[in-house]
Amino acid sequence: MTKTLNETPNANRLHIGFFGKRNSGKSSLINAFTGQDVSIVSSLPGTTTDPVYKAMEIHGIGACVLIDTAGFDDIGELGSIRIEKTQIAADKTDIALLLFADSDIERELAWYKYFRNKKTPIIPIISKADIIPNIQELQTIIKKNTGLNALQVSAKDKTGIAELKYALIRLMPEDFDMPSITGNLVGEGDLVLLVMPQDIQAPMGRLILPQVQTIRDLLDKKCIVNCATTDKIDQALALMNKPPKLIITDSQVFETVYEKKPQASMLTSFSVLFAAYKGDLPYYFLGAKAIDSLSEKSKVLIAECCTHAPLAEDIGREKLPKLLRKRVGNGLTVNIISGTDYPKDLTDYDLIIQCGACMFNRKYVLSRISRAKMQGVPMSNYGVVLAHLTGILDKISVS
Repeated sequence: MTKTLNETPNANRLHIGFFGKRNSGKSSLINAFTGQDVSIVSSLPGTTTDPVYKAMEIHGIGACVLIDTAGFDDIGELGSIRIEKTQIAADKTDIALLLFADSDIERELAWYKYFRNKKTPIIPIISKADIIPNIQELQTIIKKNTGLNALQVSAKDKTGIAELKYALIRLMPEDFDMPSITGNLVGEGDLVLLVMPQDIQAPMGRLILPQVQTIRDLLDKKCIVNCATTDKIDQALALMNKPPKLIITDSQVFETVYEKKPQASMLTSFSVLFAAYKGDLPYYFLGAKAIDSLSEKSKVLIAECCTHAPLAEDIGREKLPKLLRKRVGNGLTVNIISGTDYPKDLTDYDLIIQCGACMFNRKYVLSRISRAKMQGVPMSNYGVVLAHLTGILDKISVS
């Protein structure tokens, strides 16, 4: 089915992950919970290989993504790869449903501690409650080790499904409703100019997701929104009866727009706005300053979220490396990754530069930031780095 323009992007949905051993009933439970055949169900262990992501609208919960994962007790070389995919799904999870199918709960407790350390809400579930022997004994073991009362659920009998839904509603993070993209920068009636280069990177016939979401955010605030390409800034400003309160642009044309903007207008970029919207902007600002300490012996990691084919003017693969090497020297090593290919060990790098992350949910972006902080590696993002490299970091506005 073709997605409609009014659908909530997956990155803005509550991510609910189902975790457990192979054949613990994860897929059956998702199907029973949704009333749909979301996942393939089989009595053979290891039927689910790669995580299955299903976008849903659930009454009382709203827009969410249900994640069916491979069993975390998978074995062999392929099993290890599947567990790595499960780990990535765990990093994206806002609420974790942890399934217990027998009294050997060592692996489940390890994952319970993982989610607890990440401050991810957890719902323990005794799956297959219709066939598990000594279920009260298992309930007691879970309570003793986690302090939580496990829900008893049977996908076959459809029992415990309503209780699971209520538990999810109660555990929804209070701050899950995503904050405004533009924060406190503008309010009702304010004039905003969006400068959006339509170069080779711009998709044919449409705008990119950060632009669409920012326009919607501004319209929801009842702002007056004007849009122009970089070469039409002068004409756009001349047609306005007063300077716009805020100008939002693509980070790669920061310098050009800054030179043309009215003194009274604030300036920021889509990437900087999304850095605050989904990441840790103060940490990104500190990370940008690490550029001044780089040498030709340094290593930089550029982490893209999208898995797109490289283009001649690609900001992450072409423009940023050129600008960094122009500042530091041609010997600077720049490695580029995309999608969820994010190293566990980051200590080989002197700086990580993350894209705006419009395709990732906030939970996953924060997990990347947390890993960088724990390993003592500076981290920034495209917009903040470009503002620093062009010397206007202290002149851009943040929410």
